[in-house]
Formats: sequence, C-alpha cells, structure tokens
Amino acid sequence: MKAFLLLTIVATVHILGCYAALIIQGPAQPVLEGEQVTLECLISESDLNISQVHFERYAKYMSKWYNLEPEGYFYRRCWQYDVDVSREDGRLLLYISQIYSYSQGPYRCVAGNATASDNSSEPLSITVNYMRDVSVHRTGFTRYFSSSMQDLRVPLGDDVEVECTATASETPDYYWQKEGEDWILPSSKLFLRKMRVEDGGAYTCVASHPTVPSLKKSRTISITVLPEDAPWYESTNGRLMLMTSAAGVAMLALILSMSVFLCRRSKQNTTRSSKGPIDDHSQKKPIYKASSESLPSTSGDKQPLV
Repeated sequence: MKAFLLLTIVATVHILGCYAALIIQGPAQPVLEGEQVTLECLISESDLNISQVHFERYAKYMSKWYNLEPEGYFYRRCWQYDVDVSREDGRLLLYISQIYSYSQGPYRCVAGNATASDNSSEPLSITVNYMRDVSVHRTGFTRYFSSSMQDLRVPLGDDVEVECTATASETPDYYWQKEGEDWILPSSKLFLRKMRVEDGGAYTCVASHPTVPSLKKSRTISITVLPEDAPWYESTNGRLMLMTSAAGVAMLALILSMSVFLCRRSKQNTTRSSKGPIDDHSQKKPIYKASSESLPSTSGDKQPLV
C-alpha cells in the first residue's frame, strides 16, 4: 500500500513538472459569440525561450492537436483566418477578434515539437455561448418543405398547431404570447382549437438561453382567420396544395416529353438498322459503244458512258 502511494506521488509530481514551465492564460468563464478573446503563453522557468513556444488547438473531429502558427501565407489565410498570433516585447499572444462556436475547445502552449506528454501547458478550454434565430413551422410535413412562416391563413373553425425552434449552446427556454393580451404560454408549441375570427392576430415566440439571460431571440407570426365563405385556395394549406400540384404537373409533363423523345429516337434507330446493305445487283451495268444497247455517238473511245 505504501509503495502504491509513493508511486502515485512520484507520478503526480512528474506530471505537474511537465506543466510547470508553461502556463496559458485566457478567459476562465464562458464567452459570448462574437466577443474578442485574447490568450497568452507565460514561461515560469528562465531557461525556456518564448521564441520556442507556439499555440495549439485541439481538433475535435480530427482527434489531434495542431499548430496555430503554420508556415505559408495560403495556409494561414484559408485555415487560420480567425486567429492572429503576435510576438511583441517578449510576449506570445493569440487574438481572436470574433469568436464563434467552431472556435471553442481546448487550447495550449507547447515548446518546440512537444507532444501532449512533453513540455506543454495544461489545456485551457474555451466555451462559447450562442443563440441562433428562431424558426416557426406548422407541425407536420410542411416543416420539412417550407421555410419559417410569417403569415398563416386558416379557415374558420380549423385547429392550428405551430412550433418554434432555435439552435443554441444549451437547450433554450420557450414561451408564446399574443399581442394585445397578457397571457404567456411556457412552451415551444402553440395549439389553438377551433379558430374564431377574434383568435387572429400577432403571436410571438421567444427563445431565451437558460444560463445567459442576454441571449434572447424572437419570431412573430400573423394568424388570419378566413371567413366561412372564403375559397379554399386562400388558406395557407390551399396555397401549398396549389404549389405542390403545379410542381407535380410540371414534373409529369417533363417526364412525358422525355419519354416521347426517347421513344421517337429509339424508333428512328430501329428503322435505320433494318434497311440492310446496298443491293449492288439493282444497279445498271455499263453501256459500251459497240454494244446493242449503245446510243449513236461519234466518240471513238470504249469507256463506259455511265
């Protein structure tokens, strides 16, 4: 048991010794998307030169660390355009002017060509909080075939069920509210039964970040309840059916025209291949001047006339 404890202490001291020479400083708390972030490599031992140190970032999908100071202008502009490394007054700094979600993850300082087990700093993980725009769709197949709606027209007495979604660093909290009324529905879905004319109006879905109150997005849709005698094609579903039918008719016409073209082309090829070789026996034989089939002529040659 004592031997095991001694081995553990030695291993811990060795690991801490590897990270003792280099320290990476940066934000200790999650940052907001779009903010500026600055990282700095510090040296705790005088025998290590800052010119031998560089920044590395861990690539999640490649499962490896890669250098943030590559050689070559093309590589820098294409792959490291979002970071800028500065070496001024004996300091090594990394600037990210506007950080985004794809730039989050572990960063570290490395001396020379060191690996993870050699002279490198303890990784600093940067977390980015973000919130994307809110989208609103009717539940069902229309969500996958249409963009976020802004205007919804429904017949009198129909049921309406819409849902709002937003992509964020954490699952957002949703609630619905109607303009001119004081009720709030804490849900991502809004379900209205048997629509009346007075149920029409502007409905707003608000998505808020659970841990960052300042991250909040909203989307407002207008719901119009059509009168009972309104044509079916004036509703949102009716318009969608018309567009779908028109696209189906156009596709069917294209398929039929292509089929007719291919059939005609195939028939022409069949006709050409059925004619067979030229019948040389059907041609007339040459006519000579001395033959009985010749015509009167003053010419003295004996070459065929045809």
